[in-house]
Amino acid sequence: MSDDSGPAPLPSASPRAGSLLRNHHGGHAQVSYIELFFDLVYVFAITQVSHTLHQGLDALGLARTALLFFAVWWAWIYTVWAANWADPARTPVRIMLLAGMLASLLIAVALPEAFGHGAQDRGALFVGAYVTLQIGRTLFMAWAMGRENPAGMRNMLRITAWFALSAPFWLMGALADPAGARLGWWLAAVAIEYAGPLAWFRTPGLGRSVAQDWDISGAHMAERGALFVLIALGEGIVATGASFAALPASPATTTAFVINFAGSALMWWIYFAIGAERGAEHIAGHAEAGKVARSAYTYLHMPIAGGIVVTAVADALLLAEPNVPATTALIATQCGGTVLFLVGTGLFKRFASPHRNFPLSHLIGVGGLALLALAARPLHLSAGALAASVVVALLIVALWEWRSFHGGWRRAVAADPVTTAL
Repeated sequence: MSDDSGPAPLPSASPRAGSLLRNHHGGHAQVSYIELFFDLVYVFAITQVSHTLHQGLDALGLARTALLFFAVWWAWIYTVWAANWADPARTPVRIMLLAGMLASLLIAVALPEAFGHGAQDRGALFVGAYVTLQIGRTLFMAWAMGRENPAGMRNMLRITAWFALSAPFWLMGALADPAGARLGWWLAAVAIEYAGPLAWFRTPGLGRSVAQDWDISGAHMAERGALFVLIALGEGIVATGASFAALPASPATTTAFVINFAGSALMWWIYFAIGAERGAEHIAGHAEAGKVARSAYTYLHMPIAGGIVVTAVADALLLAEPNVPATTALIATQCGGTVLFLVGTGLFKRFASPHRNFPLSHLIGVGGLALLALAARPLHLSAGALAASVVVALLIVALWEWRSFHGGWRRAVAADPVTTAL
């Protein structure tokens, strides 16, 4: 959806005494300690998603895990939007976030058995916690905005209506056969919810949202998006460290451990060296920061985090058997997860670039990884050789981008005497 700059959004009226809202008027809003505390649950949730995929490495398992990841991301990102407006220093807001944290913890607990059978079926727990979190938090925000931000209140009511529309699909899925219709019901629920922002939450009787309704702190949104990338990377680091500590020491496992760490470090570099800062500058200075946040952070950060989660599964497979021939599961998770990460990061950087160019370095990396995935079995690559090749591909992407960026910066400085003087 277009992010063309338009007229600056009108600032909401200054919060009154006793207001539950931040007074940032689109400027900087500091990430609070309670938001970081809230994120701790999502470290566990991402671990649960990764374990769920590890236990179901087939097409059905991938579809189920993707759906669960979509739900986890949607629960987290909507709370980020809420905390962008609500003041975490106020007690009612803190209680709301703690209640959301509890609901999120229940969601995370239920994830591995969301498609379980019999006594192991936790689909109802997953749905109950998820629907309660989404509707409860949004109604709280409508109440909190009611006095000084009527447009924001109406926007929250529209969002509540969309969550209410998807709720029956979640509930029908919880009642359906876990091995049969449940996935279909839940996919329909996710499709409804993900369509909401794209449709500007158009609701009968309440109209649709407009850009002026999304008067957010762009800097806060950028920082929160970067923190979720760290959550996903941290889950892989913790899982790798725990698995390595439990294994007998050997040259093969030590090499696999180093390869896994190098892959995580390079993904961190590729996202944070240029992309995170450029994205933060783009949204902070944009006249319609809400539209940028919807596209660049609400949607485009999903493949970035999702790719990291998938590569964490590949890390576990590598540590378990570093010397065996690369399996289809390892090729799919190692190459597929890295491609997903590079595509997501490239699209994010393209969105934040003034030239709207997809980075050539990322395109080369994606192409190289696709060829590697096709050639791994014919070449009889071992698991360790495949993972090392992926790390080399990431290193090429990082070095290529660094050289291109800094070379372009030097040329710009040389051509601009004012910049040179500065």
